[in-house]
Amino acid sequence: MNELADRALRALRILENLSVASLPQTLAQLAQRTGLPKSSLLRVLNDLERASYVTRLPGRRGYVTGSRTHELGLSILRAPQLLRACRAALSRLVEITGETCNLNTLSGDAVQYLARVESPGHLRLQLHMDIGSHVPLHCTASGKLFLAFMRPAEQRALLDRMELTRMTPKTITRPEALVSALRPIREQEIGIDDEEFIVGMVAVAVPIRDRDGKMIAALACHAPTAQASLKDLMEKAHFMHRTANELGLILAGD
Repeated sequence: MNELADRALRALRILENLSVASLPQTLAQLAQRTGLPKSSLLRVLNDLERASYVTRLPGRRGYVTGSRTHELGLSILRAPQLLRACRAALSRLVEITGETCNLNTLSGDAVQYLARVESPGHLRLQLHMDIGSHVPLHCTASGKLFLAFMRPAEQRALLDRMELTRMTPKTITRPEALVSALRPIREQEIGIDDEEFIVGMVAVAVPIRDRDGKMIAALACHAPTAQASLKDLMEKAHFMHRTANELGLILAGD
């Protein structure tokens, strides 16, 4: 193997380890995980940091994946053949639940719609948002789910820079209140939106995980309150978890 190929494989090994780590990784931790000498590891990390594939946190708090790694993951999720298979799984779930279902991902400091299958019901709520649109994290079922499963340091940094805009009378706008609301979401693995984003709409979301158990996307189901309550949607969560497992296999290429 030539030196260039070996360096590329080392970079991939580092990114793989950072992407599944629940906390920032120090140089020593990465050296232990990858088996690479610290001197070689540091050179690759410096290259990856300059290219925004990794981010070094202040002080000695370690490394996390960077913005370009996140963009690379999004581009893979947007592949046409994957989205066709995902829409087929969403369609089957809509037939069971009777409600509109979305496949969402984390994009920067917002949630991005990747795919949607509308409910056949006459009372379906039109979001008037195209696929690819972004919605806030703090007041949507998927967004709160992503926040709940973030590393603590990442969650704190994001809440520090986010503006918790009031979208409805029920929107949580205080960081400490939002952190409290995220705890049961993480425990139950169900994100909720009780008319916090749009008046007259409720939603629930469940995590979609990769082979290593890391949350890579969210499956959400929403409905107008004239048609279903939040409790009604929560009762359909077991169907959603089953579809989320199916979507995880699709996105993993299985």
